[in-house]
Amino acid sequence: MKPKMLVLDIDGTLTNTQKEITPATLQALRKLQEAGHIIVLASGRPPAGIRQVTEVLHLEETGGYVLAFNGARILDCQTQELLFHKELPHRYLPALYAAAVRHHLTIFTYQDEYAIAGTDANDYARFEVRINQMKMKRVNDFVHDVTFPIDKCLMSGEPENVGLCEEELLQTLGGELGIYKSEDFFLEITAQGVDKGTSVERLADMLHLKREQIVCCGDGYNDISMIQYAGVGVAMENAKEVVKQAADVVTASNDKDGLVPVIERLFLKDGEEHEAE
Repeated sequence: MKPKMLVLDIDGTLTNTQKEITPATLQALRKLQEAGHIIVLASGRPPAGIRQVTEVLHLEETGGYVLAFNGARILDCQTQELLFHKELPHRYLPALYAAAVRHHLTIFTYQDEYAIAGTDANDYARFEVRINQMKMKRVNDFVHDVTFPIDKCLMSGEPENVGLCEEELLQTLGGELGIYKSEDFFLEITAQGVDKGTSVERLADMLHLKREQIVCCGDGYNDISMIQYAGVGVAMENAKEVVKQAADVVTASNDKDGLVPVIERLFLKDGEEHEAE
């Protein structure tokens, strides 16, 4: 049996609305691991916010991979080796900060256990910090105070403002940076060539896996690229409509163990062709 790779977004896909992995989903994932398949967590979250999930899945012991910051970092959970890293160049900070101020958005980046904010934190930013179990630190001069390596910047705010900022940045910097929403209230900014789809492809090449051996599951805008790349792209029932349209399969929601039929039919029934309902 050739091993397959299951790539999972975390929020809204692997975890339910209470940000928990349900017992049924956890049991199915353990069976998948026992069968010799590979689990990859692909998230916009920083490594600190993903660590709690890798610990629940015991990826440090059983093996697996993390695509943090939408793939700006690729990590081997078992060896803790950093397999890939692409930074967001500092020269873009003035333009990004100005756009955030113009559209009344919070802008922040990440350093260790801190989210470093250049503007006052709104409720969406505080939510992001809370689910990643991090602390928010406000700096006076974002452009000059952020001297450490940047994996991504995140802008948060009211959906209308986020949409307008996305449109503006795509027009001015779309050919130079990765600019895409993960939620209607989150705008992700990464280095050029960093998104989940490109990062899954990069990891697959490292592991000598073909697209046909890869299943990608997600629910957000930033999951579309990996869903389109995968041999089988899966959208959760709770996914955005545009995500469902990009998928080969739509499964049940994250609150109804939608990953379980995907795992059972695409990974645990050897020699049969199945599709998730």
